[in-house]
Amino acid sequence: MTPQCPGARASGAETEVLDFPLPQPGTMGPPEKCAQLRRSCPMARVRMPMDATAWYATRYEDVRELFADPRLIRPSISDWPSRPGQGTAEDGPRLVTIAELDGPRHAALRRALAQPFSSRSVRSHLPRIRRLAEHLLEAFQERGSPGDLVAGFTEPFPLLVMCDLVGIPFEDRDRFLPLLDAALGGMVTAEEGHRLTVLLGEYMAGLIARKRKRPGEDVLTRLIRAGDDGALTPDDVMAFGLSMLTVGFGISSFCLADSVHTLLHGPDQWAQLRDHRELMPGAVEECLRFMPVMNGTVILLATEDFDVHGQTVRTGDAVIPVPASANRDERVFADADRLDLRRTANGHLAFGRGTHNCLGAHLARAEVTVGLEALLDRFPRLHPAEGQEPLWDDESVTKSPLSLPVSW
Repeated sequence: MTPQCPGARASGAETEVLDFPLPQPGTMGPPEKCAQLRRSCPMARVRMPMDATAWYATRYEDVRELFADPRLIRPSISDWPSRPGQGTAEDGPRLVTIAELDGPRHAALRRALAQPFSSRSVRSHLPRIRRLAEHLLEAFQERGSPGDLVAGFTEPFPLLVMCDLVGIPFEDRDRFLPLLDAALGGMVTAEEGHRLTVLLGEYMAGLIARKRKRPGEDVLTRLIRAGDDGALTPDDVMAFGLSMLTVGFGISSFCLADSVHTLLHGPDQWAQLRDHRELMPGAVEECLRFMPVMNGTVILLATEDFDVHGQTVRTGDAVIPVPASANRDERVFADADRLDLRRTANGHLAFGRGTHNCLGAHLARAEVTVGLEALLDRFPRLHPAEGQEPLWDDESVTKSPLSLPVSW
């Protein structure tokens, strides 16, 4: 018998609410529950870790439409969830990134960033990105086999690329990385959100002040000048900086680690990609589809009532489109739970959709591509280290290995 869809009301009954789906311990996911929900309940009501509930969308068609739905807006971690008696967002500092901006301010900031994050601009940086990869891998190799590829490469590489392009000092990482681990590790409480907001805001304000005194050849300096010319507001520049700190490199790092882990544990997939480099562009797209880095942490708020699959989303309700589930939807992708390096026509939703689609999509593709190419060239016989297993944070919805022991 098909179970009652969580969230549906049966004659006078309370709304059924599921526990928030998490991947199986020791895996990257997506949660096994997603496949069942796609079949029987594509809009389910789930219980969040921070004493709130949300609509959890698992089918490709719904996730695709919800990402671009103008009736849904992105709250900051300092705005949601609201609690009685805690005051309004205006009572304290707010962590606003590009994702939370809308209207003319959002459009102006996207225009200012269109050129430095364009496909052409990213291509011009490829030699520099490759040199950064080689620098890290040389040091990793010198430390000897076996080694932890997460600590030695997949974690620092996208961070180093982002710092180099944007103008955030890599040497400051011990100051901001602990804050980012908290922000990216899952959905934070109101108290944690307030603390992160204050500390990240203080760091970024100080960096902008330093850049104003000592400009560089980087994106942040470029935006500061645009602000001085009146094209952007100081808050817009701050929003960009906070965007880069919170999501500017983490997803690429997670995807790269998941990709290497999956390729090394697949049937000759590492060797297939090593020996057939013409597969690389499609293989990167397939990795972006297959790796369920974000298992449901994009939270949107409804600004009006609307219906999806017979469920009424009310004004103020939280909605979570789950790209990790959408990208495994068997209605759209043949053999969806298999990594197919030769897959074509790959319309994955890894970068979202609509006006808030990922600004750094071209850069993320370049980081995964260069990262894999550099690893394949330097370590053609890379393999999992014998007797050592990857470590996972099984409490996090953002899943990639905390360590990846490899030998060569």
